[in-house]
Amino acid sequence: MKYIVVLGDGMADYPVDALGKKTPLEYAKKPYIDSLCKKGVTGLVSNVPDNLKPGSDVANLSAMGYDPQIYYSGRSPLEAVSMGVDIKDTDVVFRCNVVTVTDEERYEDKKIIDHSADEITTDEARELIKAVNDAFKNDFLTFYPGVSYRHAMVWANGSTNVELVPPHDILERRIGDYIPKGDGADIIYDMMKKSYDILKDHPVNVDRIKRGLNPANSIWIWGEGRKPRLESFKKLYGLDGAVISAVDLIKGIAICAGLKSIDVDGATGNVNTNFKGKADAALDAFKDGADFVYIHLEAPDECGHRAEIENKVRSIELIDEKIVGYICDNLNKIGEEYRMLILPDHPTPLALRTHTRDAVPFVLYDSTSPKDNKVSSYTEANAKESGIYYDKGYKLLNVFLKK
Repeated sequence: MKYIVVLGDGMADYPVDALGKKTPLEYAKKPYIDSLCKKGVTGLVSNVPDNLKPGSDVANLSAMGYDPQIYYSGRSPLEAVSMGVDIKDTDVVFRCNVVTVTDEERYEDKKIIDHSADEITTDEARELIKAVNDAFKNDFLTFYPGVSYRHAMVWANGSTNVELVPPHDILERRIGDYIPKGDGADIIYDMMKKSYDILKDHPVNVDRIKRGLNPANSIWIWGEGRKPRLESFKKLYGLDGAVISAVDLIKGIAICAGLKSIDVDGATGNVNTNFKGKADAALDAFKDGADFVYIHLEAPDECGHRAEIENKVRSIELIDEKIVGYICDNLNKIGEEYRMLILPDHPTPLALRTHTRDAVPFVLYDSTSPKDNKVSSYTEANAKESGIYYDKGYKLLNVFLKK
């Protein structure tokens, strides 16, 4: 038996007027996933405990079978592990976005208008983070480049007693209303303010402006945490496995869990990612002996943050065709028995442009025991109507794996 989790990050949503008051899942054409609903089990699952923020870190830990109440130690350390950063027990790691801010004179009056600076390329961002590190690196602070707009800052002997806000939560809002608080907050905020003067006229940004792209003209620091300590996935569930994702957060979870993290050429984390390449990588992982593969698709989440209605619908349709349909067709052709679990980690509603903690719809399909039920399509409403609900997300994986 092979086990496949298809995680559409932020795929769930609320009804959208422009879609005829349908959610993107209701509006999208997704014949493969809908067919699995008719033959599988559909319900709701809550991946975010009430006392934790609805981030992809917490929610993906849950979806991967880890109780975040036990294993969550912060987002950024997981990303830093993927970057190859050597984290000490006394270090605190922060996420450092390169963002686009408006040009008001006072930093307090500026607004973040793009948390990803038009999904800046990794090569461009690397140059900007080098400039930031050259300016701010000292005996206790170091910046490390990551992928696209996602980077890390390590504070030796730092504190997690700090209040920081994710940039995607405060788009189009005045920065002065979200100034960092707590230990080291003055240092963090001072670097963020000074980064504007360092980056606004950087050659990378001058060139981006000429090309009609948003400049990455400031850093934004958030997501503090300490070195993660996850139990081995093999120890918990008795399976060898692999994780396929374009983003450092999910790769970091994989590495910490002892799962193989597979890189795919052209995997970008947006709607233009190499969907087929990810599906092929999953099938190859099974051929190489993996029992479990977790495929993470970031595109719906990015579209939600950017309020891109058509692209969010399109990303769902591509997941259906190039991931779910392609993998099922290939496994069916060779007679491989498999179970597939499809779900988001959390909603990223287009109207809000940030995450919510609402329960999300899932469908669980077993090729060895197809059902014939009344659920005609994979939607938030149909999942709710099923009456099936898991209030602790990490328990769903036990059900999926029949543990």
